[in-house]
Amino acid sequence: MTGREVETDLLAAYPYLLPQASTPPSPPEPDRPFDYEAADEEREPAVTRGPRPDQSFDRVLDDAFGLVGGPAEVSRSRNATRGAFGDLETSDAAAPPPATHTGELGWPEARAVAARAGARPLGTVERDAADALGAVLAAPLAAATHLPAFDTSAMDGWAVSGPGPWRLRTPDEGEGLAGRPAAAGLEDGEAVRIATGAPVPGGTTAVLRREDGVVRADGAGLACRPGTASPPLGRDIRPRGQECRSGEALLPAGTLVTPAVLGLTAAAGVDRLTVHRRPTVELLVIGDELLTEGPPRDGRIRDALGPMLPGWLAAYGAELTGVRRIGDDRAALVAALRGSRADVVVSTGATASGPVDFLHPALAEIGATLLVDGVRVRPGHPMLLARLPGTGDGPRRHLLGLPGNPFAAAVGAATLGEPLLRGLGGCPAAEPYRVTAGADFPGQPGHTRLVPVALPERGAVPLRYDGPAMLRGLALAEGLAVVPPDGVAAGRPVAVLDVPCG
Repeated sequence: MTGREVETDLLAAYPYLLPQASTPPSPPEPDRPFDYEAADEEREPAVTRGPRPDQSFDRVLDDAFGLVGGPAEVSRSRNATRGAFGDLETSDAAAPPPATHTGELGWPEARAVAARAGARPLGTVERDAADALGAVLAAPLAAATHLPAFDTSAMDGWAVSGPGPWRLRTPDEGEGLAGRPAAAGLEDGEAVRIATGAPVPGGTTAVLRREDGVVRADGAGLACRPGTASPPLGRDIRPRGQECRSGEALLPAGTLVTPAVLGLTAAAGVDRLTVHRRPTVELLVIGDELLTEGPPRDGRIRDALGPMLPGWLAAYGAELTGVRRIGDDRAALVAALRGSRADVVVSTGATASGPVDFLHPALAEIGATLLVDGVRVRPGHPMLLARLPGTGDGPRRHLLGLPGNPFAAAVGAATLGEPLLRGLGGCPAAEPYRVTAGADFPGQPGHTRLVPVALPERGAVPLRYDGPAMLRGLALAEGLAVVPPDGVAAGRPVAVLDVPCG
């Protein structure tokens, strides 16, 4: 493959890869409100553009992928798409450390606080199995029957008794089919037709597969096809209790109820499940500038978090009770916080210290207790977690305050929302997994970075468009790389969080 062909293939497979995920901020436009949060989070060094260094573009691509020894075949990740590929951005200057305040926690410490807040699961409920999807088992799943419940055929063919050839018995109507009672028992040297899943007759020693048998012209005899031996004892018979015995614990408490779990539940004869109650969540989308339809206009923008967060939070085990839209109105925000009965209120925006960022004063007014007030992470540092005033003997209620910028909000949900909601729902904590870094991940002194990545065979590779207000990189991401303050070099392990996929 020529260098140009390699270049074309890589560009088509990974249009948004970036060896160093950084985008210089645009200066604020005159006569428009200044976005303090975005400006603070996007403070990056200027990128100097000019003629490419004296090396081939193939080599630049190799460096971006962490390739060794020249171009190689690169597998495509599940979200790779075709499209335009801009110049690879490079910068030799170190980014200045972002401003912090004394109350901010490090990323691991903030996650630990959120996990402790959700350490006591909500109560248990009994539900019809079909209604338990997404909940977590509060008791082991025990089989109500043997699996299989009786000896069944694993293949289409003939139930046979002893070695061949065999006398072929004419089946009665429906005999030997799945869902019908077992056929009459076989005598030695006898055979009868049988279908996959049908109960085997008494006296059956094996099942002869359809492709391995030849029926005599008069239909009265059956033999193995030339070159095929008689099936050994037990061949293609699923014995009763092969998978489990009645009363056996199939899954432990703490197991997430997935579609596969529902299938196992039904197969084992179980109709109802005891699960932890899923935490209820009310979403408050804050901001006068947000539109719910049409393109941005007149200084207003589309709300991206109202459509995105319900599915994202549901992936963490939440049960959404509603989405409420609130303008930049302190009194309305206080009323919404006091009136909500959800286990967790999730708000978007108003977490920083801008002129209409009312979340902190609203929480103080209702007597909430701040557990996390800022996290040393980029993007998304002005996130917060608070314990709301109690209501008698009921479970503790919380507020998760996410930044208003879309990717920053996703980082906040992954940082604080995941451990909190999983814990309240009784689900074991989902720790990051480690993969090889397929490119250098620069660090940011004093701060953790969460970076959208693709996961081809070479390892985690950063995607472009990872600014706090951007979603293009996240939409293609297969995970969020957790980059410590000192960065991760290509070839070293990097922690990755899952991105909810639906």
